[in-house]
Amino acid sequence: MLINPKLETLNKSFVKDYEKLYQESIKNPEAFWENIAKELSWFKPWDKVLDWKYPYARWFVGGQTNIVYNALDRHLETSTADKTALIWIGQDMSERKFTYRQLSEKVCKFANGLKSLGVKKGDKITIYLPRIPEQFIAMLACLKIGAVHSVVYSGFSASALKNRIEDAEAKIVICANSYPYGKKIIESKKNVDEAIKDNKTVKYVIVVKRLEEAKTPVLSNRLGPLWGEAAKNMVSSDQKYIWWNELMKNQSSVCPTEIMESSDPAFILYTSGTTGKPKGIIHAHGGYMVGIYATLKFVFDISPDDIFWSTADAGWITGHSYILYSPLINGITTFVYEGTPDYPDIEIWWRLIDKYKVTKFYTAPTAIRALMRFGEEWWQTETGMFMITPIPSVSLKPGSAFKPFFGIEADVVDDKGNKVPTNTQGYLIIKKPWPSMFLDVYNNPTRYKETYFEKIPNVYFAGDSAKIDEDEYYWIVGRNDDVIKVSGHRLGSAELESAFVSNPKVAEAAVIGKPHEIKGESIKAFVILKQGVIPSDELKTELVQTVRKSIGPIATPDEIDFVDKLPKTRSGKIMRRVLKAQELGLPVGDVSTLES
Repeated sequence: MLINPKLETLNKSFVKDYEKLYQESIKNPEAFWENIAKELSWFKPWDKVLDWKYPYARWFVGGQTNIVYNALDRHLETSTADKTALIWIGQDMSERKFTYRQLSEKVCKFANGLKSLGVKKGDKITIYLPRIPEQFIAMLACLKIGAVHSVVYSGFSASALKNRIEDAEAKIVICANSYPYGKKIIESKKNVDEAIKDNKTVKYVIVVKRLEEAKTPVLSNRLGPLWGEAAKNMVSSDQKYIWWNELMKNQSSVCPTEIMESSDPAFILYTSGTTGKPKGIIHAHGGYMVGIYATLKFVFDISPDDIFWSTADAGWITGHSYILYSPLINGITTFVYEGTPDYPDIEIWWRLIDKYKVTKFYTAPTAIRALMRFGEEWWQTETGMFMITPIPSVSLKPGSAFKPFFGIEADVVDDKGNKVPTNTQGYLIIKKPWPSMFLDVYNNPTRYKETYFEKIPNVYFAGDSAKIDEDEYYWIVGRNDDVIKVSGHRLGSAELESAFVSNPKVAEAAVIGKPHEIKGESIKAFVILKQGVIPSDELKTELVQTVRKSIGPIATPDEIDFVDKLPKTRSGKIMRRVLKAQELGLPVGDVSTLES
């Protein structure tokens, strides 16, 4: 079934003829991306669009730019300077707004504060902040002076934070004293204290006073914790802990933007760890900037008056690309809500959309499962931008990821690299480099090559299973390590889970494969029922029939367990490997991203 765009949508869209533009972009991708790059500002133009020395790609070689120059500085020379750049709503409904000019001044002051602490170009800074304006100010300030930020999701444990600080060799850590998360108070600074114990690289910890409660230890030093009133204006004896507001005092609101080579690192972001130990993915200024600018513009048909809300967190690549950098580069307003989707109640998102006139809304199927039937794009931390994604002006197939974005040459192949037949599962690959492609895995180039470029030579191995239908629409089946082989048939966990969820009594499902003497693997499902539904053997039989009808007899589940919750990363991905390890009595491995 196809869902066709409305005539009004088609008339307003940047993309009038997807197939024509896509073929042009594939025929000469360098020319396509060069034309996009010319829409942005560069201190020095590039000498060469792409230098591709497999497996490393460098885009806009010789070009000099800075993401922050494009996100803030260039807008200050136009009427956009006094447009609202950021609307932030606290979970208590407090409101903070910043025009582009005001945001730039805050960024400059904090950038100067960092410089006063000795931060230089190339230094690594770990940002362990909740979804508050200071998080975005810190990110922009780092890039403005050429420092490399590593944002760590504020809900991570002290152990997960410690590993990321140490791997990145961070010089500065930025955190909050504590912050609200639904009905909870998260004392994040306690995690920092634990994480940097005995650390040799961290010189300073900058603390944002998000909450004033007296019971939270806001500063600590060799003499022990300082509490409440006594701590309000104090810094530890060794000057390691510094209040954000104190650092900002008397700083100039003017700061020059560092001139960066196109391939200079902008940030390190650690993957969520569904495949084991997190990897430090490095993205550069030039190519990343071009890729995210173009994808937001085309995928969301951005117009100057848009108020754009991505419900993600800046601890993930979605937040980097589509909460902060891309909206600002496009000169629109980005909207941020601090709270959770169900706090204070499940209507909060819709009230905020109505009150603040949000025009474009981007969220995940895990947050609103009903949206899955309208399509789900495909991309990764490593890709930096949307790779296979719906376009507003083109007909959609419910549940498909649509087709590759312009300039992206994808395919589905077997383990030898041969193209598989139509509607046949295989390995998703990308044949040629793209601008926002990651530079490397930090401190681990061997892992970069082995994970992404050696499993199937001469292409980018995505690690996902997919199929292409007769109309060339892509369907993402799941991670390759989530494919279950039953009697020689490859079944994707995501496809099986979707079949379970198609039953109106099921809220969520996760599926794993277990060793089977005859079939190779058997199918076990973990199912969360909707509120009010009573588990029973009769319901298990009904669900078996649901899956058989949806996929076929080969997909018949062998076991079904009804559960209250599923292990997920904090970005909402089901950690099937945790379920499988627990089921088989194997080591669970890295669970630093597991949501408690």
